[in-house]
Amino acid sequence: MAAFLMPIAVGLVLVMIGISNIKGNINSIHWYHRQRVKEEDKAVFGKLMGIGTILCGAGVIAFGLLSLAAELTGQMIWMTIGSYLMVVCLVAGIGLFTYTTIKYNKGIF
Repeated sequence: MAAFLMPIAVGLVLVMIGISNIKGNINSIHWYHRQRVKEEDKAVFGKLMGIGTILCGAGVIAFGLLSLAAELTGQMIWMTIGSYLMVVCLVAGIGLFTYTTIKYNKGIF
């Protein structure tokens, strides 16, 4: 019954980290990905990385909630929808991470 709690908890942590990044605290981003970001670009870098983190967190939360719906109703379609939604959000979030890192860090490596 409590299998849905872990995704919701992980998603909430990701959303909180994303909000922190948007507010300008980019210390949660690995130092390697922050090292070549110009000082004037750090605010935009943090906002974009925060939005990506919130996207990932929202997808995981949605999966957890739809898993709960599947468990309560007995209809596994909710689990399928949750899985697809989570994948879409994770791909969008990781895509935004990659774009932001390439643009403001002048490459991934």
